[in-house]
Amino acid sequence: MTTRAIRIRVLLDRLRRREGLSCAAIITLTESSRILIHGYQILPPIAVIGSATTTELAWAPDSMVRRYVANVSAHEPSTDTTTVPELRVPTPPAGLPTTLGALVSSGWVSRPVSEELRSNAIARLRSGEPLVPGVIGYDDTVLPQLTNALLAGHDLILLGERGQAKTRIIRALVGLLDEWLPVVTGSELADDPTAPVSPGAVAAVAEGGDDTPIEWLHRSQRYAEKLATPDTSIADLIGEVDPIKVAEGRHLDDEGTIHFGLVPRANRGIFAMNELPDLSERIQVGLLNVLEERDVQIRGYRIRLPLDVMLVASANPEDYTNRGRLITPLKDRFGAQIRTHYPLEVATEVAILDQEVTVPDIDGVSVTVPRSMAEVVATFSHLARQSSQVSQRSGVSVRLTVTNAETMTANAVRRALRLGEVEAAARVCDLDALPASTMGKLEIESLEEGREAQIVGQLMHHAVLTVFRDLVSPGDLGRVVDEIEQHGAVEVGDDVTLAEFTELLSGTPELTKIAAGVAGDAATAAELASAVELVLEGLHLSKRLNKDALGGATTYSGR
Repeated sequence: MTTRAIRIRVLLDRLRRREGLSCAAIITLTESSRILIHGYQILPPIAVIGSATTTELAWAPDSMVRRYVANVSAHEPSTDTTTVPELRVPTPPAGLPTTLGALVSSGWVSRPVSEELRSNAIARLRSGEPLVPGVIGYDDTVLPQLTNALLAGHDLILLGERGQAKTRIIRALVGLLDEWLPVVTGSELADDPTAPVSPGAVAAVAEGGDDTPIEWLHRSQRYAEKLATPDTSIADLIGEVDPIKVAEGRHLDDEGTIHFGLVPRANRGIFAMNELPDLSERIQVGLLNVLEERDVQIRGYRIRLPLDVMLVASANPEDYTNRGRLITPLKDRFGAQIRTHYPLEVATEVAILDQEVTVPDIDGVSVTVPRSMAEVVATFSHLARQSSQVSQRSGVSVRLTVTNAETMTANAVRRALRLGEVEAAARVCDLDALPASTMGKLEIESLEEGREAQIVGQLMHHAVLTVFRDLVSPGDLGRVVDEIEQHGAVEVGDDVTLAEFTELLSGTPELTKIAAGVAGDAATAAELASAVELVLEGLHLSKRLNKDALGGATTYSGR
């Protein structure tokens, strides 16, 4: 992928000259990897810090919020550059109308955003395609409600704890918009050429008539997103009089002095507000007209802009119900409130893990995540959601499952590289690395200092034992215990090589048989070693074997 260097100062200077922005701007990299500069959304990121957007909708992690302050001087040259990906918005196909007259002659008919979403959702339902690709476990709960909201043309709010795919669902709605949409060239509000609403577009159509130039917006350019924060202002969302334009000599009666906010700029598209309850109540009032009357009013002007925008929001139930941060009139204006949830079954969480986990691509090392270990990680998250020692108000995100699986796999890769092996598969000993990826995602409810690690360890042991009992028949364990007592102590762990595991299995046929049943018929040596550790740890947690751990080696022996 080619990249280009963009001078931040040059960019802001352009915006300053064209839009009247001040010479200093705060650039915020939000969770959607969009840059907000005084209400403007710029895609792709101009100043990406620790992220790379390579495709049309390649989003950064939800937790990623960075700030970069750039001081701009029109007279001072700058040597600071930031390398970013090139714009990946597709090029409109050849042959599309380029003037208003040609557009009307082509038979194109304007339709509201709600109708676009409805008709495209119907097409997906009839073809059997998933309404929201990449979302697992909601087929019988959330997605039917979402479908109803789209068919009814409702604005909607997704209510759920962190890590329940709320933002992913919202962003997937972009795929239900028409791929290309004609707009008046240069219009700020994506104006419909046949019914413009912004003052500039109205004037352009009145002057140009059938020769008015039009351009085509891709569906990805019709989505705007804002993370609600207590300092969000009406100017950010709706708009404000631009004092710099006034200072340049324009009169206050001139509608050209208006600087439109994010909601008007999402006209004929989708506007998403994440964590809506975090908006102050007086700012929530500013959204009432958008949801009901479908217009906005800019302070100091009599104009009313009839907007065509779908408003989607997300909220955490703790904020939504306990703190009462959403004003009642705003709640009343959402057509649908959809409650999301965590995976109801371990198998569903494992399927999410398979989809989301990034397995390291290491030259010379074959990396796998055994199914049994994936189930351990998923079961740990499920047990945490049921534990009285873990705050259920805060929730246990599915991200915990994903990051734990990635950390566990990374530890297996580290071991393979250290021991010079060509196969890496996660084992029980790799679970010792998970506190680093777990502690920040669990809110432990304990009055005792330092109990967090102990509680996490207990939950992990419970998860291993649960998976062990699901995979291994109790009737086969007696022979394995007898074999280990006759064989003597069995040593496994982070320092034990695959060759040593092979030697161990050659002298313990009963253990080999049970481990092969856990690992599967086509198991590699690394996967078989993983199964051996799971069986031994399960026997220890079942109080059938003793365990001694020292450094990177663990010894199991008969009682």
